[in-house]
Amino acid sequence: MIVIVRHFFYKNYVGLSLWPFIILKDVQLKQDAVLINHERIHLKQQQELFIIPFYFLYISEWLLRSLLYLDSYRAYQNISFEREAYQNEKELDYLDNRKPFSFINYLCRE
Repeated sequence: MIVIVRHFFYKNYVGLSLWPFIILKDVQLKQDAVLINHERIHLKQQQELFIIPFYFLYISEWLLRSLLYLDSYRAYQNISFEREAYQNEKELDYLDNRKPFSFINYLCRE
């Protein structure tokens, strides 16, 4: 389910997945197939980790990488869940072929 919340986002962020919702900054973004696919990848990650552990791991990885890089945006870009989503967001059939827990393949990459 896609929800539009205009005043929810920080800076250039335009989309967010909070199980079971995709929250977007603007109604026109519903037409952005790449963005929707990126957020659907996150929904799949959340589902396979039973939702709450996903958020715990996501925040933990961001905190650890923030300390490592001393740069919160670089930390965000290097979260394994984000790497998987960004690398595969343009492959619109990615979720049809994705193996469970594929984000693990992105955990140790720089």
